[in-house]
Amino acid sequence: MPQPILLLKNGIKLIHKEINSPISHFGILVNAGTRDEDENKMGIAHFVEHTIFKGTRKRSAHQVIRRLEDVGGELNASTSKEETYFHASFLSADYPRAVELLADILFHSTFPEQELEKEKDVVIEEINYYKDTPSELIIDDFESMVYQGHPMGRNILGTRKDVKHFKREDILSFIRRNYARNNIVLASAGNISEKQLLRLCERYFTDEQLVESPSPRYAFDNYQPQHQRVNKHSNQSHIMIGTPAYAITRNERTAFQLLTNLLGGQGMNTRLNMAIRENKGLAYSVEAVYSPFSDTGLFTVYIGCEHDTIEQCVNLSYKEFKKLCQNKLGTMQLHYAKKQFIGQIAIANEAKLNEMISLGRTALFFDEVESTEESIARLEALTADELLHVANEILIPDQMSTLIFGKP
Repeated sequence: MPQPILLLKNGIKLIHKEINSPISHFGILVNAGTRDEDENKMGIAHFVEHTIFKGTRKRSAHQVIRRLEDVGGELNASTSKEETYFHASFLSADYPRAVELLADILFHSTFPEQELEKEKDVVIEEINYYKDTPSELIIDDFESMVYQGHPMGRNILGTRKDVKHFKREDILSFIRRNYARNNIVLASAGNISEKQLLRLCERYFTDEQLVESPSPRYAFDNYQPQHQRVNKHSNQSHIMIGTPAYAITRNERTAFQLLTNLLGGQGMNTRLNMAIRENKGLAYSVEAVYSPFSDTGLFTVYIGCEHDTIEQCVNLSYKEFKKLCQNKLGTMQLHYAKKQFIGQIAIANEAKLNEMISLGRTALFFDEVESTEESIARLEALTADELLHVANEILIPDQMSTLIFGKP
């Protein structure tokens, strides 16, 4: 049976998985991220994530931090292209404390000017860190290249220039336009009954006024393959290869997730890792990633290699793409590809914080959330023909873009 999604009286979604554990997790997931910013306010979604903890109408920044940390809990947040997450991990007995605190942060944060000025310096240092880390920077630069001219191409952290000029009203305006009632999911994984949690959420999350619908998004539909090389003084070269892929709502998503995992997922036995690292010794880090978004997706391959092996690594990658496009997986190959992926999902879900965020993100985009058993059944039902089909739709050499950080 699908995981049930509840609706609070004001329309906010709530999804909960009851687990018998001394540690529980509760979060607010907002369907608003970098792509929802104004053009001259790049990084404001991420800046909201940083500054929302800097004090509420009844709590100072110090009191916000201590509210959970004094009882051994943790408070955290993150921002992506399309979502912002605020979440807490805590002893299960402290559910009321965690729910009330997150509601206070969401609805009553005051964003004091003196705290904003201090946090600007923190974010600018975060930007500096990424600029000094080529393996991280190339991912952002590649996304900006693929989604050139579209909000999906905006850097999550923003620019130092934009961050320096953020005002309190910029934050409040972004929240007013995007933190709509149908844009918010409350997600939970912990040792509390659904009835008790619903009562807590109704108490703390339903009295506030929220806009009905968020600002509209426009879809990305103007992709042109690009190939760029940037000179970098670093000990190794960095390679990104990729192309737009399926949106999160497309049925082909599951087959392509499996194919990406087979190609360059977590295992040491992935095709790219075997071809580039194990057989040739050309790279230390080789991985393929598929990121589905609301109306597009992105497939990427990252390789860190010696300066003089760039061309060899790129050619070997295209060779593996070609194999998947031309050769249908055999029965045992498909069987073990499924078993490996299912095992990895199960291990990842052992970290209940990850599972809570996964449940919440699914609830942002769908009216029901599959159970683990249903997800596994959908994976098990995939055929070699389906994997061959998605390979030939996405792994097209002429549609790939490349970005290389190499020596001058």
